[in-house]
Amino acid sequence: MSTVSKLPHEKEFRGHPVGLYVLFFVEMWERFSYYGMRAILTLFLAAPIIMGDPQSGYGWSNAETIGFYGTYTMFVYLTSIPGGWIADKFIGQKKAVMLGGLLLCAGHGILAVNAEWAFFTGLILIVAGVGFLKPNISTMVGGLYKQGDERRDKGFYLFYIGINLGAFFGALAVGAVAIKWGWHAGFGIAGIGMAIGQVVYLYGLKYLKGIGDFLGASEDPELKAAMKKPLSKIEKDRMLVLFLSFIIIIVFWGAFEQAGGLMNLYAEQKTDRMLSFELPFIGSEIPAAWFQSVNAFFIIVFGTLIAGFWYKWKMKGKEGSSLFKMAIGVIIMGLGFLFMTKATTEVVGVEGDYTEKAAMIWLVLAYLFHTIGELCASPVALSFITKLAPVKYASFMMGAYFAATGIGNKVAGMVGEYSQSAGEFEIFTGIAVFCTVFGILIILILKPLKRLTHGAEDLKSTKHEEAEGFELADN
Repeated sequence: MSTVSKLPHEKEFRGHPVGLYVLFFVEMWERFSYYGMRAILTLFLAAPIIMGDPQSGYGWSNAETIGFYGTYTMFVYLTSIPGGWIADKFIGQKKAVMLGGLLLCAGHGILAVNAEWAFFTGLILIVAGVGFLKPNISTMVGGLYKQGDERRDKGFYLFYIGINLGAFFGALAVGAVAIKWGWHAGFGIAGIGMAIGQVVYLYGLKYLKGIGDFLGASEDPELKAAMKKPLSKIEKDRMLVLFLSFIIIIVFWGAFEQAGGLMNLYAEQKTDRMLSFELPFIGSEIPAAWFQSVNAFFIIVFGTLIAGFWYKWKMKGKEGSSLFKMAIGVIIMGLGFLFMTKATTEVVGVEGDYTEKAAMIWLVLAYLFHTIGELCASPVALSFITKLAPVKYASFMMGAYFAATGIGNKVAGMVGEYSQSAGEFEIFTGIAVFCTVFGILIILILKPLKRLTHGAEDLKSTKHEEAEGFELADN
């Protein structure tokens, strides 16, 4: 369909609003900065011990580093609750994303300064910035689609690929720069990425007219009434099932986020990363930080395939509810830890003197299963919230989702910290078993949970039949 005569915010590309692609690139650069910084954070904190360089990093123990990582990433996502609440009550999602981007630019920029005060000040600003940006930009994606629009889940999968393009290139770029020019140069590159994202957002605002505005300022009498009236029985039930679904989120990220802590240190200390040839800048040893890009790479490769699979699965009348997908995702992700169990059996020696290390393939296979599980659970959960959350609590509920993610990150830190005394074989195996059993239990109670949604995920006909030619699995 021609878009020549349409206003900017009405235009579509490949069957989706152009505003989706604006938010895609903003989030891509925001995740470039966040995941790039995250890829080297634990390595920086433990650098003098694990790398033998007394002039580098802070020299924290593995347990201290993993514990701090869990606490930091918890607060990164917990601030999504006040960030979402402020957007709903005072400024709207659009301005909240703007404010969050500015705070993130400042935070990542300050991290480039080689001083302890700058390090912790930068992290505090990043925590606040993510709190404003993360829940509100995701809610804006949902706002691009009307209720019942079958394109919504597909839109979130595309958005999710943007997230992981940023994560993929961020880990590679920041990891390489940190190896070549030092930790704070790596932090600085992450800041440049965030600044680019802010420029993209400012340019793309013309494609987001009417999306993410402060609803309290609306002149629409129906919308004003919806903001003021108490929740109905159906809305309360939907809120309840959303909060119950957050338990799944906590379990999922509590296991998955071993990637940035325990598994990141495992890659550095206990994985044979040597190649038979040399690469530019880094030589023949792959930086441990680069393994943080493996998950994002697999998402880019498999994201459209899995989105297309679930779409066709549901169109055939099979069980395709968000809760079912999330449960399947937990199981698949958990099974990935069995490869880490195998990796622990190949390590010989003691800390600081390993005569045999694990093959890289086990980390890669673990990340592959984690990725497939994530693609079944995470983008679907984002879409699920925008379907069920009452309009006046849209950003708050998205913030609550990210807060659950933050609690999961803290659980991940606690589990990773405990592994230093309990043993990595026991921890990896235990995570695999627990996630499998938990996912099966969710499937067993699926019917009563689905009743609480009151048909919110039922597909409805829309006027976008021409978009049916856009099959994610075919691109």
